[in-house]
This record gives sequence, structure tokens and C-alpha cells, in this order.
Amino acid sequence: MNTVDYEHGAVPADQRKGWLSIAAVWIAIGIDLSGAFLGIELANGMDFWPAITAVLIGSLFLGLLAMACAYVGAATGLSTAMISRAVFGRIGGAVLAIAMAVSLVGWFAVQAGFFGQNAQIAFVQLTGVDAPIWVFTLAGGILMMLTALWGYRSISRLSSLAVPLLLALLLVGIIVAVATRGAGDLLTPVDAVFTFGGAVSLVMGIFILGVVSAPDMARWAKDPKHAMAAGFVGFFFGNSIIIVVAIVLSRIMGASEPMTIYFMLGLGLAAVVVLILAQWTTNTTNIYSAALSFSSISGRLNRRTLTVIGGVIGILISVLGAADYFVPFILAIGVIVAPYGGVYLASFLAERRTGRFAVGTTVGVADGWSIAAWVLGILTALATTNPADGLGFGVFTITTISALDGLIVGFVAYLALSFVRRRVGREVRVQELETDAAASPLGSDDAPDSLTTGRVVA
Repeated sequence: MNTVDYEHGAVPADQRKGWLSIAAVWIAIGIDLSGAFLGIELANGMDFWPAITAVLIGSLFLGLLAMACAYVGAATGLSTAMISRAVFGRIGGAVLAIAMAVSLVGWFAVQAGFFGQNAQIAFVQLTGVDAPIWVFTLAGGILMMLTALWGYRSISRLSSLAVPLLLALLLVGIIVAVATRGAGDLLTPVDAVFTFGGAVSLVMGIFILGVVSAPDMARWAKDPKHAMAAGFVGFFFGNSIIIVVAIVLSRIMGASEPMTIYFMLGLGLAAVVVLILAQWTTNTTNIYSAALSFSSISGRLNRRTLTVIGGVIGILISVLGAADYFVPFILAIGVIVAPYGGVYLASFLAERRTGRFAVGTTVGVADGWSIAAWVLGILTALATTNPADGLGFGVFTITTISALDGLIVGFVAYLALSFVRRRVGREVRVQELETDAAASPLGSDDAPDSLTTGRVVA
């Protein structure tokens, strides 16, 4: 199998894929245990219809944002980390690549922890033997890491196999639950734990890192239209399906563990299949994108070697209990990473015709303007996050969705700062021309009008 993934350049046109296979990858990523756990949290902390509405709105925003981010990936053919290098410079891009990679390794650890917990429940239910959780965490993490070694092609093939099975098993779970228990408990009121905006932020936060890193997969699309179609379908349906199913099953069954719910329904073996496929497809892409991010720092860094290193670190973190910090972690991701998406979208919109994103373009050491826009986005996300919902101060609100607030401000701040940068650049060029003219043997009296009047020669 071809293992070349073009981590240091653009994906060639003859290697590009259609939208359906890429959408399948994102749907497979979205159907995972973290989504199931979030659905259960929302089921226990919100009334039914507000919870469902929050899921659909959050997933809709994700789908629309994914269309934009996927467009950038397909148009440039570059990974997210290589795009960050173009936007933030060598040092700035390296810092952001490390931040992205650390976040993805942390997410890998959380997902591996979920796998270990639920695999242990399944094993006890099926065999009666109480094996330690770390054994299953280790085995699952290794499985996911090995698939990532082979790159995008193996992820795509795995997703094409997994998605139909996952969708069928989720549908069967709903049908059996309603047939055996009825739907009478769906609308039972519960004490509100989450605000509506906080719930939407959680729904977005669980997949916002995937949206921002969408170019890692979208760069394989035949063209930007294919990438945008894959982005919307993959993120809207991929994110919402598992959360909605988890809300419904948790309400009907009154249980708080996805694996336990399926065993209560008499679908234990099906639950094991769901568990393995869901976490396998999702976590493989986490460690794959983490390795892509690290490898962008230097052309001498090998993606496959970094996959092994990142996978081992992630497994160790997971064994130490990373899954216990699930909700705070996804909120922190939304605050820090979402604004970066806004910055690179704005940069591509404003400068796509300048050659800034072309392969081989000379990249500066650091772009302070881009970094400033990112920091402004982060500060905004922190200021608009309600402390009751996670990391933040609740000073004011824009959309009531803190991750989206940070992305929007990062986007607008970059456009505003790029306007200022162009004005400053023109003034500097004028001053340089005037200085050159003053130093000219002709003297200032003989200088061209365009210099003495302060106008730049077109």
C-alpha cells in the first residue's frame, strides 16, 4: 500500500478523491463514544427538545464552517499545519502546529480512555471476567495507531466499511428501545445543568478541532466543490447522529453508559462492534492529524515515526486517566483552537491570489499580525464563555456560543489587521522612496512628482 501522504507539500491532482469517500471519513469520525457521552450528559442536564435543538444548531454551524475550511484544504492541497505555516510564519506556524498536535494527542488519549472503559464493560458482560481497564485502553490505542501509520488511504477504506454498519446499528438500537420500553420518558423534565448557548458550544467543541483540521482530509478532494459537499455532509450528520441517538436511548433506558444501554437492549455483541468501529475510525484520524502537524515543523521529520511517538504518548496519558477530564478538555479546545480557524479562513480569503499559499513560497520567521488576531479570538472566547459552562469569565456574549465567538473575532480581527498592515506597508514604501529620492544626486528639486507628492508609482 502507498504510504506517501504528502505531508510537506500539496496532494497531486491524480491522487484526489470524490466527495463521498471523504464525507464517509468525517461521518465515521463523528460517530464515537465522546459524542455518545455528550448526548447522555445533555439528556441528564436539559429538557429533550432544547437538547435536540442545541445539537442540530451546533452541528449546522459545524457543517457550514467545515465547508469553508474544507475549501481552503482542497484549493491549496495543503495540510492544516502547512496552512498555519503560511499564515503564521515558520516560528508562528511551528508553535501553532505544536499546539494542534498536543490537542490532538490529548483528544486521542481521551478517546482511547473511553474505549478502554466501555470495552471493559463489554468484556465483563460477555465473559464474566473483570479484567483491568488499562489492558483494553492499551490494545485499542495500539490498533488505532497502527491504522494511522498507513495514512489517509487506510483511513478512507476503514471508514467506507464502518459507516454503513455504524448507522445500521444505531438505528437498530433506537427501534429496539422504542419497541421494548416505549417513548414515554423522552419528554420528562429534568433540572437544567446547561444553558442553551453552553450546550451548543459543547456540541461544537466536541468536533471543532476536526473542523479546523478539515484541510488534512479535504486536501484529498478532487476540487473545492467536492470538499465543501463532503465537509457539510460529514460534519453535520457525523456530529449530530450519535449525540441525538445517545439522548434518545439515555432518556428511554435511564442509563449513563453507552455500552450498558446496548446490553440492556440485548444488543451486546452489536455494541462491541459499534465500540470497536467507532473508536477505531475516530481515533486513527486524531493521531494521523497530530503526526501531520508535528511533521510540518521540519522537512526532516517523518510522519510515520511521529505517529508512533504520538501514539505511545497518547496511550500513556490515557492509561493515567485522561478521560476523566473530558468536558473541560473539549471546552478548552473550543476556546483555543476555534479562533485559529477564523484566522486562516480570513487569510486565505484576503490573500489567496498573492501566492502566499503556493507550495515553495518563501515563508517568514513569524507573522505578528496573524498571531495578534488569533490571540484576540482566544481572549474573546474566554470572555464570552459562561464560567458555569467551563473555561471562561462570562464578561459579555456575542452569539452565546463561545467557540463561534472566538472564530468570528479571529476572522474579523485578521481582516481588520491586514487592512492596517497594507496601509502601514504603503506608508513605509513611500518613506523609503522619499528617502532614496532625497539621497539621489539629482536632489529633491528634480525628484519625480510621484515622490514629492507622496504618491506611490503604480
